Amino acid sequence: MTTKRKNILITGGAGFIGSHVVQLFVQKYPDYNIINLDCLTYAGNLENLIEVENSPNYFFERVNILDERNLVEVFQKHQITDVIHLAAESHVDRSITDPLAFVKTNVIGTVNLLNTAKAFWEDYSEHLFYHVSTDEVYGSLDHGGFFLESTPYDPQSPYSASKASSDHFVRAYANTYKLKTVITNCSNNYGPNQFPEKLIPLCIHNIKNNKPLPVYGKGENIRDWLYVVDHARGIDVVFHQGRSGETYNIGGFNEWKNIDIVRLLCKKMDEKLGREKGSSEKLITFVKDRAGHDLRYAIDATKIKNELGWEPSLQFEEGISKTIDWYLENEDWLKNVTSGNYQKYYEEHYGSR
Repeated sequence: MTTKRKNILITGGAGFIGSHVVQLFVQKYPDYNIINLDCLTYAGNLENLIEVENSPNYFFERVNILDERNLVEVFQKHQITDVIHLAAESHVDRSITDPLAFVKTNVIGTVNLLNTAKAFWEDYSEHLFYHVSTDEVYGSLDHGGFFLESTPYDPQSPYSASKASSDHFVRAYANTYKLKTVITNCSNNYGPNQFPEKLIPLCIHNIKNNKPLPVYGKGENIRDWLYVVDHARGIDVVFHQGRSGETYNIGGFNEWKNIDIVRLLCKKMDEKLGREKGSSEKLITFVKDRAGHDLRYAIDATKIKNELGWEPSLQFEEGISKTIDWYLENEDWLKNVTSGNYQKYYEEHYGSR
């Protein structure tokens, strides 16, 4: 009996996490066709995928998940067998200033994908809709403990509310229409290719250029951090081994206060740039706290470790060192994503395709 070739649609595959997932699947599974669907917003960058862009099993489609007609065309053109859904608006600050954009992409866009998959697939048991979500849907852990897969949802920002809603729609489609689905909720990612609006790349960029390091409040907020390549490995494991209808939390077992991360970055950057010890800490600037800023997130990733054998491969300080090295060695990438030159790159490489 022959197995049908998988044609996997990865949404948001030009973004930070998505690009690492695309690269892993393209390189690890040459018998799969990987279709990267991305509308290339400010955080989507095809330069993240230079290593695989000419691979025979890699395809790119510039489509917005709000565009129902083009979604249908992509499913038909590539005969999509499975979906790994990463496309999302993801920055909390942006969600506070423009909540509706997050509702459109994260909620309506997810429902569009679910509807397209439901209509296109005939035997749901042969296909998987994998939805990638966040630990922020659980709310804030102000009094200890950890997020479990069974933790009640309590989103506290427009971003986390939109992701919580999309999670609920995925589960509703699984229950109502019997779609085969799986959901993962992940902690904060860091590593190469992250857009410099996020804490770690922002600090690396600002330290290098002797600019202020803005820290909300007193920097007491705590997050669990996971190296992005380890997250991609986790998605790979859940896609192939996860049980249908299940939720898996993917975390780094790695809690840090924001201020401690900034100080660690200052220390590492001083060492790598040959600066006087402690000089970069002078750049730390405490700013007014973000509205509704959750105090602490912490994931218990015991379930995925015990059931599927996944766990982080890097200690945090090693991962931070590798991340700093990548940004220092890829200054052109950083200049391009902040200047918009990646749009020119897109036109040169894909404008005629």
